[in-house]
Amino acid sequence: MSDISPAALRGAVDLSSLRNRPAAPANPASAPDSGQDPAQGGLIVDVTDATFGQILELSRTVPVVVDLWAEWCGPCKQLSPILEKVVTELSGRVVLAKVDVDANPQLAQSFRAQSIPMVVALIAGQPVPMFTGAVPEEQVRQVFDQLLQVAAQNGVTGSVDVTGEADAQGADEPQEAPLPPLHAEAFAAIERGDYAAAITAYEKALAENPRDEDARAGLGQVRLLDRVQGLDLQEARAAAAAAPQDVQAQFAVADLDISGGHVDDAFGRLLDLFAALPSDQRAPVRERLVELFGLIGADDPRVTAARNRLSSLLF
Repeated sequence: MSDISPAALRGAVDLSSLRNRPAAPANPASAPDSGQDPAQGGLIVDVTDATFGQILELSRTVPVVVDLWAEWCGPCKQLSPILEKVVTELSGRVVLAKVDVDANPQLAQSFRAQSIPMVVALIAGQPVPMFTGAVPEEQVRQVFDQLLQVAAQNGVTGSVDVTGEADAQGADEPQEAPLPPLHAEAFAAIERGDYAAAITAYEKALAENPRDEDARAGLGQVRLLDRVQGLDLQEARAAAAAAPQDVQAQFAVADLDISGGHVDDAFGRLLDLFAALPSDQRAPVRERLVELFGLIGADDPRVTAARNRLSSLLF
C-alpha cells in the first residue's frame, strides 16, 4: 500500500504534453464507451489520449483516480470492481478515470506504466502515486482516505453531481451511518487544514472510548501529517546524516519516509537509532515506533518484522 503525502504533489510524471491537447473524437474501435463525457461529470469515465486534458482540468475541482488497465490483465479485473465500488460509495467526492493502456499508449508512456494495474491520482492537475498491483479493498479504502485529506490540503474539495446515478442504483440500498460527532469534527478540521483541532478531536474520542480503533488510526495519521507539514526532505536527510543520534532529526526523516511510502526505510532508521542509544534514552524512539506500527497496521508484514527486531533489542 502507498501512503500519500502532500510532498507527492511535486509530480512523479510529466503530463504537460497532454494538458492542452485538443479533444478529438475517440475511436470507438480503440476504447470502450462509458457513456460519460469527462467534462460533463459522471463518477466513472473511460478516458483516451485525446480526452485526458479534460480530466486534468476536472482534477482542479475534484480529485481524480486514474486506473491504468488492459483487457488481458487478470489483476486489473480483480482491482477495477473494487475501485468502482469505493468511488461510487464516495458519492461524487472522487472521479474514477479508466485508461486502457493498449488503446492509449501516450498516456501509458506519460504515467511510466511499467506494470499494471497501476493507480495514480490527480489533484489540481498534478499526479500523485497511489499503488501498483491488485490490493485488498481495505487498503484501497485507506489510500482513498489519505487522498481526500491531501486533496483538501490543496483546496480540491469539490464534487460531481451523481443524483441521477444514485437513483439508478436504487433507493433501497442502506445508507452509510453518519460519523460519530468527534470523528466528524476531526475530519472537518483535516479538510480545512487545521491539524491541531483534528488531533484534539481524536484525543477526546479516545478519552471517551479507549477501544476506538478508528480514532486511534485517525490520530496517528493526522499527527504524521502535522509533523511533516513544511519539512524539506533534502534538508531533513542532511541534518540526520550530520547527527546520527539526534532523535528529532531521525524522527523527521522517518516521518517523511512513512509519508512517502518507504515504510521499511523508516522502521530501519528508527530501529538502528534505538539500538545505538543508551537504554535510558530509548523510550521516545520506542513510542514513535509503536505509533507508526499502528498507522501502518498490525497485519502488515513490515510491521511484524519490525516488531520482532524491536523485541530482540529489548530483551
